[in-house]
Order: sequence, then structure tokens, then C-alpha cells
Amino acid sequence: MNHDNFDQQMMQRCLTLARQALGRTSPNPLVGSVIVKNGAIIGEGFHPKAGEPHAEIFALRQAGENATGATVYVNLEPCNHYGRTPPCTEALLAAKVAKVVVGMIDPNPLVSGQGMEKLRQNGVEVIVGVEEAACCQLNEGFIHRIVHKQPFGILKYAMTLDGKIATTTGHSAWVTGPASRQVVHELRAACDAVIVGGNTVRRDNPHLTTHQVSGPNPLRVVMTRNLHLPSEAHLWDTEGAPTVVFTEWGKNIPLQEKLRNKGVEVIELTPLTPAEVMQVLYERELSTVLWECGGTLGAQAIAQGCIQKILAFIAPKIIGGVLSPSPMGDLGLEKMTDALLLKNISLRHIDEDILIEGYL
Repeated sequence: MNHDNFDQQMMQRCLTLARQALGRTSPNPLVGSVIVKNGAIIGEGFHPKAGEPHAEIFALRQAGENATGATVYVNLEPCNHYGRTPPCTEALLAAKVAKVVVGMIDPNPLVSGQGMEKLRQNGVEVIVGVEEAACCQLNEGFIHRIVHKQPFGILKYAMTLDGKIATTTGHSAWVTGPASRQVVHELRAACDAVIVGGNTVRRDNPHLTTHQVSGPNPLRVVMTRNLHLPSEAHLWDTEGAPTVVFTEWGKNIPLQEKLRNKGVEVIELTPLTPAEVMQVLYERELSTVLWECGGTLGAQAIAQGCIQKILAFIAPKIIGGVLSPSPMGDLGLEKMTDALLLKNISLRHIDEDILIEGYL
């Protein structure tokens, strides 16, 4: 048996387990754990949500006495500090495991490497960096939040082949096909909040929910300076998903009252900027924020450093029109050499559409 290959398979299994809690763990990471003895899996677990036990604990419970001398796989370094739960390093040592294989070390500089150090000091063999890139990608929102003290921002838009997000009349449903819309619902389920501007509410009356996809609905956020919004909208129905409206101080008080009566939270911030909104969401312990806004708000969010990743859905359609809106408003860039360059590009076919993902 090729051992490296086995380690990689087990780490991928950890990631698969971890994904079962997609969209539910913030501000905690997605973590899965597998315990192996004599080449067979004897315990598995994942972290379901903040305040619940960590992945290793669930896996150890399943393995029971059998964990003695076993190998534990986990996609993130086991914690070595007392948070809401006792440290996993203590539980691993108490279970007398022989070896721990870790995908990536904890990104928090205050705890980074301490869990592994503790295990090594107590005679446990530790291997680090198995499938590290995949482990980092799964928790890119968590990592960004810890390192930069702000949520991870993803800008998503759909456009025609000639770069339009709507016709000259503003009609925008649907640029892409049903399969792409399904992918967007899955993306929402993995995010903690979705942000739109007032224009999107007025024009599209979106639900911003995950529809039929299994998974939680994110917090729905509307940014509107003047609060010129309809008094009836899908977003004001807060049964299935909560909605927060950010506006400036004292704007449209009668509508503020109406919205609050419907269970919509209204927050007044002056000046209202993407950076300020992200700060509020950070304080609420959210990790990943999906911007599904138009070009004006999108450009502001990029300019203020609120966007780290772009998802561009491109439909093989041409709509033309000199005045048709494009996905990005004015960034104040005058030369082609000033253009923002995306890194780590990946391409994916979704039926007829093409999805381009990249990092700013």
C-alpha cells in the first residue's frame, strides 16, 4: 500500500466530512477527522457548529477504547487551548493515539503550532501538510477572518459574452441557465451573508435564499443610502431567513418602522460604506460574505478591500447595447496596466455557461 496516497485519501475523507457542516460553523472552521487502525477506519466525526465538540472528539467517541495506538487524521491542527470546549490535544493524549496527521496548522499566530508541539512533547508522531492546499481552500473564509480581522468577501455576477449584466431596460432575469443558478444556491448555503444594493431589491425582488439546496440560508443584507425601497418584497419575509437593512441615519423613518415590524433589522450607519458593513458582520462572527450586488456597489466594495474572490458566470449570449449595464462600476483606473489582475484562476463548464473563479 502506498502510504502517501493512503494519507491523502484519508485527508480528503476529512474534508468530505467537514463539508457536511458547510455554512453552519462560523466563526469556527470546517473540520473533519478520521481515525485509522490497521488500515481500517474505526472512527469519524466533524464539527457541526460553534459551541459543539470538535471533529476529533466525535471521532474518538466512535473509536472508543480502540483508539489506543491508532492514527488520527484531521484537516486542521488540533486546538491546545480552552475555548468553549476543552483542548483536543488533551483528548488525543488521553486516548493514547500513536500518530496524528494534520492537513494545515492553525492560522491564528497565537496558537499556531502549539497543538502539534504539545502532541510531540508527549511522544505522539505528528505529520503536517497532507493535502494542505485543499485544506486551506476549504477554510479560506475562516483563515482570512483570523489573519485580516474581516470577513472573506466573494463577488459573484452573471454576464453575457459581451459583458452585460442586463438589457438597456434593466431586465436581467435570467442571464445564465438553471444549472448555474443551482450552483449559486449552493454557494449561498456555504456563505454566512449575502449582500445586495437597493437597486437589486427594486429591480429583481430577489429571495436570496438557497431555494431547494440542502443547507442553511445566509443572512440577507441590503445596503441602501436613502432607503427608497418597496414596502412589500421577498426579503421582508423573515420566516425562512433573516434580513438586515443598512441605511444612513434618519432615512425614511416610516419604512424603517414597517420593516422592523416585519422582523427585519434596520441599522443606521453614516457614512454607509462596504468597509463599515463588513466590520459589523465581522463583529457578528461571520466568516464568508457573498456580494451579489450590481456594478456600483461592487466597485466600492473592491476599492475598499472588501472583495478577495471573484466568481464570474458567463453565458454564451450576446445582447449588445451601448448603455446596457456591466458587472463593474467605475474603479477610477485609466490605463490597461492599472487593471486588477486575478490569480489562481479556475474554469468550469456548467451546462452551456462558463464559471471563472479567481482571487484578487
